Amino acid sequence: MTMNFSRRAVLQGALATLVSGACGIGAVAPSAFAQSARMPFSQWVEAFGARARSRGISGATYARVMGSLKPDTSVYALDKAQPEFKEEVWQYLNRRVSDWRIGIGMERAREYAPLLEKIERTYGVDRYVMLGLWGMESAFGDVVTNPKHMRPVFPALAALAWGEPRRRSYWEQELLNALVIVDRGWAKPEEMIGSWAGAMGHTQWMPEVWLNMGVDFNGDGKISPFGSPDDALAGTAQYIAKRGKYRRGEGWGYEVRVPAEGAGGWKSIAAWQDRGVTRADGKPFPRPTEQARLWQPVARGPAFLLTRNFDAIKSYNPANTYALAIAHLGDRLKGEGPFVQQFPGGERAPTLAEVQELQKRLTAAGFDTDGTDGRVGKDTMKAIQSFQRKVGMQPADGYAGLKVLARLRAGGV
Repeated sequence: MTMNFSRRAVLQGALATLVSGACGIGAVAPSAFAQSARMPFSQWVEAFGARARSRGISGATYARVMGSLKPDTSVYALDKAQPEFKEEVWQYLNRRVSDWRIGIGMERAREYAPLLEKIERTYGVDRYVMLGLWGMESAFGDVVTNPKHMRPVFPALAALAWGEPRRRSYWEQELLNALVIVDRGWAKPEEMIGSWAGAMGHTQWMPEVWLNMGVDFNGDGKISPFGSPDDALAGTAQYIAKRGKYRRGEGWGYEVRVPAEGAGGWKSIAAWQDRGVTRADGKPFPRPTEQARLWQPVARGPAFLLTRNFDAIKSYNPANTYALAIAHLGDRLKGEGPFVQQFPGGERAPTLAEVQELQKRLTAAGFDTDGTDGRVGKDTMKAIQSFQRKVGMQPADGYAGLKVLARLRAGGV
């Protein structure tokens, strides 16, 4: 995987869907796509075998994986789909740094403390950054093998390599990478399940990452992002350390208060202090020599000094809000509080009990949330959106917030 391409253009939307709910599956006829129309799939499979052989993949492996494979053409619609729900920055953060995720994350922090300490010592990446990333990518492993969220990878990658002409070379390479993994004996084809784009396991590795950044951290003789999280977390830490150039012993950044005029570019923390920038919580900056840049996601909202390690986190998916959610979730798991400053028009994140109450009220009113565990997935968001439309709430954004709960409490159906 070329991360600057794949996670920006391919996985960014898929990851957000992955951790919050199931991906929709739409049927798209192969004849609707130019590449598919030019060459029948069986003929393409036969021709592609030469590429596999030149990569060193055995004929036996290729026949085993590709011989009777049927392409998952539903991925074409997912590749082209726009996000189903549009979120403000504060909604994005509230939904991902939720009470449910914080509670599960704290359990995982205790359960895997020795593993996380060993990874931190080996690669230098803060264990809470790794916990935040694990929570973002797969809800701490909750969706790794869930068929509601995942699908077999080979039919998806083969369909994209065969019939998606805009990025064909990329998908071909990832299909070849996946075949190499099977050829090495690291996984059976049927074990390789993931998102529609081919991302797999606890930290959602694309085949290229599995192949080139993976680590056999538990010493079982193979590298796997599935099962125990040892390999997944260690390989991802290695990725952030090597490709992201993570700096051992430094932080990701700070919520700050800034003078009205602001300033841009990289400067030392001390230089930012000279310009009147202070930490929002009033604490001193622990490392004044750290280099940082200023970022304010929304005008008149919270501002942040972001260090080089923020960019290291962002190397896994180059979106500021994604990296901020990981960093903030890690801080909350460490015991720190929510952001000091409010986003304009925002509201505090609902508690676990409030989300559960919201789900129960929606269910009682006939809107299917697929459970009342306090986790906001796609089904809950669809239920909320249907409720909002029925009662005339605007925008009908599907956000599980306090305004929707208040309307439900008032008997708004």
